[in-house]
Amino acid sequence: MTRMNTPAVAASSPWYREPWPWLLMSGPAVVVVAGFITLYLAVSGQDGLVVDDYYKQGKAINQALHRDDVARQAGLSATVTFDQRQDRVNVAVRRADGSDVNGVLTLSLVHATRSGFDNVVNLTNLAPNESGYIGKLPALRSGKWNVLLEDKDKQWRLQQEINVGTAALPSITLRPASVNKPHRDAP
Repeated sequence: MTRMNTPAVAASSPWYREPWPWLLMSGPAVVVVAGFITLYLAVSGQDGLVVDDYYKQGKAINQALHRDDVARQAGLSATVTFDQRQDRVNVAVRRADGSDVNGVLTLSLVHATRSGFDNVVNLTNLAPNESGYIGKLPALRSGKWNVLLEDKDKQWRLQQEINVGTAALPSITLRPASVNKPHRDAP
């Protein structure tokens, strides 16, 4: 009797015990998971920096630059002292000739990226024999903040950027913005 040479059939294992199907399926699975993470971030995040009316915002920027010019011409400057232990802020405003500034003032603390963190502090004039203003200091989160001091009628403003961290806030000097480039209105 002659024997035929037949190849031996290897015992086959189920597909899920092989490494190749899992390797091939891992790429699309990672993409699906990343897609769900991206969708969650898009839906849960706030688009705080998007502005609907660009023209109106541009005109407001030009008006704000005019307020810096008014403050510069009046020679205004201010010293802001943050007292975090007593949750208050002290502001001393002076003209270039050394005279005090009278009137109703507001101190705006504007977060660099999140408008929901912004605060406006209404300042109270100190006693007549003392110069300066005082207000309640709100809690500030870490990050960059723009500090704006302006009068009630929004005729002038002084500003300075600060970086709030874990250390105590320093005293800062507010001045009119130094960049004064001519802007033209968009059509």
